[in-house]
Amino acid sequence: MSKKVRVRFAPSPTGPLHIGGLRTALFNYLFAKQNKGDFILRIEDTDQNRYVEGAEAYIIDALNWCGIFFDEGPGKESGYGPYRQSERQLIYRKYADQLIENGKAYYAFDSAESLDSHRKDHEQKGKTFIYNWHNRLKLDNSLSLSPEELEIRLAREENYVIRFYTPQDEVLHLTDIIRGNIQIDTNTLDDKVLFKSDGMPTYHLANIVDDHLMEISHVIRGEEWLPSLALHHQLYDAFGWQAPEFAHLPLIMKPEGKGKLSKRDGEKGGFPVFPLSWGDSVGYKEAGYFPEAVVNFLALLGWNPGTEQEFFKLEELIEIFNLERVHKSGARFDPEKTKWYNHHYLQEQQDSILINAFRPILLKKVAKEKAFDKSLLNNNDYIASVISLIKERASFVSEFWELGNYFFQTPGTYNEKVVKKQWKENTPSLLTKIANLLETLDGFSSSVIEEEVKKWIEDEQLTFGQVMAPLRLVMVGDLKGPHLFDIMALVGRAESVKRIRLALDKL
Repeated sequence: MSKKVRVRFAPSPTGPLHIGGLRTALFNYLFAKQNKGDFILRIEDTDQNRYVEGAEAYIIDALNWCGIFFDEGPGKESGYGPYRQSERQLIYRKYADQLIENGKAYYAFDSAESLDSHRKDHEQKGKTFIYNWHNRLKLDNSLSLSPEELEIRLAREENYVIRFYTPQDEVLHLTDIIRGNIQIDTNTLDDKVLFKSDGMPTYHLANIVDDHLMEISHVIRGEEWLPSLALHHQLYDAFGWQAPEFAHLPLIMKPEGKGKLSKRDGEKGGFPVFPLSWGDSVGYKEAGYFPEAVVNFLALLGWNPGTEQEFFKLEELIEIFNLERVHKSGARFDPEKTKWYNHHYLQEQQDSILINAFRPILLKKVAKEKAFDKSLLNNNDYIASVISLIKERASFVSEFWELGNYFFQTPGTYNEKVVKKQWKENTPSLLTKIANLLETLDGFSSSVIEEEVKKWIEDEQLTFGQVMAPLRLVMVGDLKGPHLFDIMALVGRAESVKRIRLALDKL
């Protein structure tokens, strides 16, 4: 690459950032960092009618949460700013005028009503109305007006837009890093509006001008912008500028594989489609996902490393990412796979992170659970020990309470089906002897308890099933949980004996 790599993520602040947009930002970031380049955030807010308060801050917060930090952008000014298109408004008019002077664009005075009438007339004839070479001389624009008429109408300050002059009978030969060579017949293209009557540029003009002035080397964006590639290349040619290299990323598809993933799919399937919560839509962060998991699964949606490896830290992705391995076809979203990734990263989290995430859940339970041992709330060593025993079965911190509530409170109820099956006539006698044994043990580690209880079972010529299932039932309230003797060692001798005697009274 001859010039410095500079890429941009250019979202519109019209609402929350979809994970498809987040993946676009991630791929731009990975490409920039691998090539020692710059990752720029540009807010494309030329459409003020669709602007949503708080959306820009949301975009920045979402990127930061994922560790996708931009080098330049709002709040990180450089010589290429400002980075909001609404603050660059005066820049674009000059370039629109330049296109008109060079015969690459023209004024169009057609009213909305007139254009709508043309569209309906074409529909009635079974045709599609396209504003281009075949009818532009018949419409209300500077191409069909005399210079004198044009001057009068401009002097009267009549409303107009500026349209691009698409050449006739040409074939464009374009290249996309992901999709290869593309040919476009210019006769199929319309004369897009570049400058609106409200004095604001359209996306197309602002996008090209900004990319040029910000010295963007590569445009990595979603597949939905592929139809704009022809116009954008023509604009670069019209200005006499060198175009950046383009790469159009595949769509993220619905779990069933048909159609683009949407907010409604998330609501229907019970999974997030936004990185952070927005309104009544829960984001990945609030749903309990770790940012490392989100970055990992997004990276592998439409890209593969060429190996069997599935877990990547951000630093590893930067090292091996390349655009050539991005797929052309859409990537099917798999909600279960995202949980699988989160399970992996939960196992790798530091105790302090998991404790801080679990403690608010414990605090909420204090008010609801009467038997809750409040002294354990600030016992980080105890909470860490509990987490180490149960986290292997968890994909989310929110599952810790269901998996390990018995570490914090004495069971008050017992699974009726288990009681019916496991509580035999001699069970009370056996558990009484176990309680007496526990009170006399020299030490109360898991290994000591296990050795002595198993020895007692053998000495009494009992089966393990006669003792172990009822013992787990009284300790946990059900036949669940990690290694039984680990549970007993952690809750302690007094609590273990207490649970046995309480169950004997209740059952």
